[in-house]
Parts: sequence; structure tokens; C-alpha cells
Amino acid sequence: MSNLNKVPCTIITGFLGAGKTTLVRHLLGNAGGRRLAVIVNEFGDVGVDGALLKGCGDETCPDENIVELANGCLCCTVADDFAPTLDVLLSRQPAVEHILIETSGLALPKPLVQAFNWPAIKGRVTVDAVVAVVDGAALADGQVAGDLAALESQRAADPALDHDNPLEEVFGDQIACADLVVLTKDDLLDAAGQARARAAVERALPRGVGIIPAVEGRVSPDLLLGLGLATEQDIENRRTHHDAEEDHDHDDFDSVVVPVPPLADAAALTARIEALARDHGILRVKGHVAVAGKPMRLAVQAVGGRVNQYYDRLWEKFEERQGKLVAIGLHGFDRAAVAALLAG
Repeated sequence: MSNLNKVPCTIITGFLGAGKTTLVRHLLGNAGGRRLAVIVNEFGDVGVDGALLKGCGDETCPDENIVELANGCLCCTVADDFAPTLDVLLSRQPAVEHILIETSGLALPKPLVQAFNWPAIKGRVTVDAVVAVVDGAALADGQVAGDLAALESQRAADPALDHDNPLEEVFGDQIACADLVVLTKDDLLDAAGQARARAAVERALPRGVGIIPAVEGRVSPDLLLGLGLATEQDIENRRTHHDAEEDHDHDDFDSVVVPVPPLADAAALTARIEALARDHGILRVKGHVAVAGKPMRLAVQAVGGRVNQYYDRLWEKFEERQGKLVAIGLHGFDRAAVAALLAG
């Protein structure tokens, strides 16, 4: 079957907190009449990213076209999750014209791209492009994500620890598979910081790939959608750290879901998240909370000690105003201590 008769899929990959969901939100709100669907691969048993996306588009992407998969990394659960989800989305009427796939921050995109060559999949969909979203502010500071300086110091001080950084490998593999790179948080950097971030991406790129600076995910859909690259047909040119492995796992990471009662002061939550990054090595916090006296839900997105909060929608009339946050860190963090601090 010609690629012209297949539904294009854009795979949006990127490390924890790089800005993937923000980018998808912008694409949904500026679809230009395209009938979109979204597959969101969560990490942790909580529908945070999917909830942030629902209601932010228009009639071209109704809520039933946004599907959340939380049973594991998509690159590991193709047969159980991905193929059946495609069946559902491709049966929708009116027909879906383009599918956005937001991977988990821990996902390796190459196995997912390879899945587009499966007999049950290849005749119906194609990879329009792989877009890697990277944290420009972190790269300018010499890191791939968040505030990991304390963690790296601890590793360097202990000769018994393995100094290979799995975060670096995840970052490298995501970049290696990309057709385009979106460099986020450009507004947080001066000219020198922007240059450092761009240079860090260019050093990691194995070939010529376009780099797009972005603020709050505001990238024209014309730059990201409808590229027609059929990346699955070029998969052998995407060399990654894990090419020699039959399998991979993500045991280096763990998450905890925390119910959060209504807050009297949103600033106090910011301080608690900063403490999580500083004292417990938490890489990422995301979710939503209720604030006393406010009719809208407060969305929370944090990478290391950098916290972004915004009111995303009104609480529904019969919806329980109960906050829910997920914290993600390296395997072995004190889940009870993290939950207690996050809940206040």
C-alpha cells in the first residue's frame, strides 16, 4: 500500500518534563481543521497527561480520540496496547487524518518506530516523523533534564557506584531516532545559553536534523505535521545504544502517585516540590491540584526544582476537588517520604 493511503503518525518523544504535553496541547489547539487523534503513554498509574490534553482542542479532536495507555512503555507493549489502540482510533467516524503519539519520558522511540513494520500495522499507518522534544534550559546547564547536579556529585564521590548514566543513554537514543528536534524553554535563556543548548543537541545528533527553538510549545503545525518521511523505512540508519539488545527495561526509574488535599497557598506546593528535587532526587512532578477559593484546576508541571503552574480548566460541577500528583525519580527513592512531603 502506498504511504499516501496510510494515516500518518507523528511520534513525539523526549525526556521527563521536556515539554511534550505542552507541545501536543498547542498542536491540538491549532490543528487547522485536521482531524487528529492522540495516544498518550503515561508513566505511573495516573492519567495526568491525558487529562491535560482533553478539552484543549476543538471538534477536530474530540475527547474520545485521546487515548491513554499506562500499562508500560509503548515500545515494550506493542502487541498488547499499541495495535489494539490503533484499531479503535482508525475505526472512528469521521475518519482520523493524523495521529499524535506522546511517548513516556522513559521510552526508547526506535522499537516503536520498528513496530510500524509489523504486518498488522504497516498497511494502515506510517511514521510521518519522529519529533524529539528536549529541555533547552537543562542542556544550557550541561544536563539532559532537570537538576541532577546533586545526584551526579553523589555518584562521583562513591567509587562503588556505576558511573554510567542511563538518563544520558535515553536522551541519546531519543535524539538518534529524531527527524526534528524541538528545543524548549528558549525564553529562559540568554543568547549564550541558547547557543550552549543548541550546541549540546548538535553534538548528540548523528546526522543533519532540523532544530526548532520553542516557548510554551508554540511551534507551527506546518513545521511538524504532514512531513511524509515514512521513518519506519529508514530505521536502520537510526543507530542507538540499545541496538544490540533484544530487550530493554526501565528499572532505573520509579514513580509514586500522591493524592493532594485542596491547597490554601499554591506557593507552598512550589516550595515542597523544590525540596523533593533537592533532598530526594525527584526528577519530575506532574498533575493537578485544587486551590481554596479558585473555581479552576491548577495544573502542575515540574522538572527538578523548576515548577510551572497554570489554571487549565474549570472544575466540573460534580467532580471531586481532589488533587493528584505523580512524582518520578530514580529507582529506590523513599516513596513514603516523598508522598508525605508532596501531600503536605
